[in-house]
Amino acid sequence: MERIRAWMKEHKITEVECLIPDFTGNARGKILPADKFLKERGMRLPESIFVQTVTGDWPDDDDMIDPIEKDMVLVPDPNTLRFVPWAGEPTGQVIHDCYDTADNPVDISPRAVLRKVLGLYQDKGWTPVVAPEVEFFLVKTNEDWDYPLEPPIGRNGRPETARQSFSIDAVNEFDPIFEEMYDFCDAQGLEVDTLVHEQGAAQMEINFLHGDALELADQVFLFKRTMREAALRHKVYATFMAKPMEEEPGSSMHIHQSLVDQAGNNIFSTEQGEMSELFLNYIGGMQKYSRNAMAFFAPNVNSYRRLQFGDSAPTSVAWGVDNRTVGLRVPESPANARRVENRFGGADANPYLAIAASLACGYLGMIEQLNPTDPLTTSAYDQPFALNRTLEDSLIALEECQPLAEILGERFVKAFVAVKRKEYETYSKVISSWEREYLLLNV
Repeated sequence: MERIRAWMKEHKITEVECLIPDFTGNARGKILPADKFLKERGMRLPESIFVQTVTGDWPDDDDMIDPIEKDMVLVPDPNTLRFVPWAGEPTGQVIHDCYDTADNPVDISPRAVLRKVLGLYQDKGWTPVVAPEVEFFLVKTNEDWDYPLEPPIGRNGRPETARQSFSIDAVNEFDPIFEEMYDFCDAQGLEVDTLVHEQGAAQMEINFLHGDALELADQVFLFKRTMREAALRHKVYATFMAKPMEEEPGSSMHIHQSLVDQAGNNIFSTEQGEMSELFLNYIGGMQKYSRNAMAFFAPNVNSYRRLQFGDSAPTSVAWGVDNRTVGLRVPESPANARRVENRFGGADANPYLAIAASLACGYLGMIEQLNPTDPLTTSAYDQPFALNRTLEDSLIALEECQPLAEILGERFVKAFVAVKRKEYETYSKVISSWEREYLLLNV
C-alpha cells in the first residue's frame, strides 16, 4: 500500500476508481475519494456481483453462491495502478484481486481463474507469453436499439460504404478519435502496437505487444474502456460486439501464445529449430478441448453469428501453418518466436477467461500428450462447419468436460454456466423484428 500511497501523493490524486472485471469483462467496483481509499483496510463488495447477468438479472440456479451474499475483501494490485486520463480531476484507477475473509482467493473471480491456470504453468517451470489482437467497429450513436447500426461519418462527411481492408486513408478518416485513444493509452501505459483497418466498414484492429498473460488481460480490459471513452468524446460508439451488423464481418480477439522455460527459451521449438513435441501436444489439446471451452471464446448469443455467418471466422478446429482459414494458425516465424494463434475468440470475450481457457486447453494437451491432426494446407472453409452453433451447445459441452472444470475450478464453471444460461433464456424470450415481418401475417 505504501507504493500506492507514494504514487498518489506524487501525482496529487484526489479520486480513485477501484475496479474488478466481472464475467462479461466489464468494470465493477467503487469510486472513492483518495483519502478514504488510503484509509480503507480492504474495500468490500458482495461476492454475488459475479453472478449478475449482462441484463442485470440473476440465474435461477445460484446455489454456488452463499445465500447470505457475503462480502469479498478487495486488495489493490499495485502493478495495475494507472491514471484515468479522461477524468476532469487527477484520478487514479487500480484493479483489485478478490479474497474471502480467510485470505483465500475468490475462485469465481475472472482474475483468480487466470492466476490459477498460470500457477499450473509455473509449477512446470513454464511461462506463457501472449499477444492479443482485438477488433472493433466504430458506429453512429444508436439511441434506439430497434434500429440497425450504421457506420459513422468520417472527416470527409460521408460514411464508409465499401470494404477498406488495410486502408491508411480510411483510418485517417477518424484521426481525432485515434489520436485521443493513443494519448489515453500512453497515459495508462497500455502497450498498444499496430492499428489497422479491417474488412468491415469502420472496423479496426488493435494489436498488443506480447508479454505476461495477466498483464495483457489487464491491458485488454482497460483498452475496451479507453476506446469506448475516446469514441464517445467524438459522439461515436466503439463496439466490441462479435457481430454488430448483418452485412459486415464479425470482430475477433485472436490470442497468440507461446511458452518459455526458466532460461527464457521458447519450448515450442527444438534446438534444431523444428516444432517441438510439446508444441504439437499443445495444439492437440486445443483441438480436443476448444469446443468444450467455446463458451469462453464465444460467451454471448451474438457470438455465434460471427462464427456461423461472419467473414474470416473459423469453422473447425483444424490447424495449419500460415493458414488464416483455420481456427488454430501457426504463423511463419523464427524458431524463438514460434507460437500458435487461437482464432476462435470474439472481441466480446472476457480477456481473462479467454486467455485462461486457451492456456488450459493447451496445458491439457501437454499433460495428456495429445497428438494433433495433420496440418491443413487447403482452405478450411471447404470443410463442413464443425463448431458449436449456439451458446447453449457450448454450455452443455463445458458442463460435460471434467478436465476443464478441474483446471478452471468447478464452482467457477458452475457459476459461469448458470449466468450464461440465464442470459440465453432471457434472449430466447425476445420476439424479433424478423418474426414480426415474415410470420405475423404469413403463417
